[in-house]
Amino acid sequence: MFDIGFSELIIIGVVALVVIGPERLPRAARTAGLLLGRLQRYVSDVKADIGREMQLEDLKKLQAEVRQAASDFEHGVIDEAKALEQSIERTADALGAGVETPGAPVRDDRGAASGPAAPESRLSPE
Repeated sequence: MFDIGFSELIIIGVVALVVIGPERLPRAARTAGLLLGRLQRYVSDVKADIGREMQLEDLKKLQAEVRQAASDFEHGVIDEAKALEQSIERTADALGAGVETPGAPVRDDRGAASGPAAPESRLSPE
């Protein structure tokens, strides 16, 4: 955390011994150690919180990108389905007269009706 070498620690210890005194130095060192430990834990917690927030932001961006891609895909599929439906309708319109409606009698060359409108012709033994 701090760039303090061993020689600097010795100088700080000697100054603390002179200023605080030999009786109170162990208690002061213990208190300083506890405070330093709390400070390190606090800094560690803040770093972890910042890291989680950054990951959360990244996940939100990714989620937005995935939603946009899904929406684009959905619109593309809908557009293609509409284009296919229009193509089928145009083809059906072009065939128009050649397409027979279901259930309508079909006339043969003699003008006789056959098909669904004349079921008895299927039963007659000819």
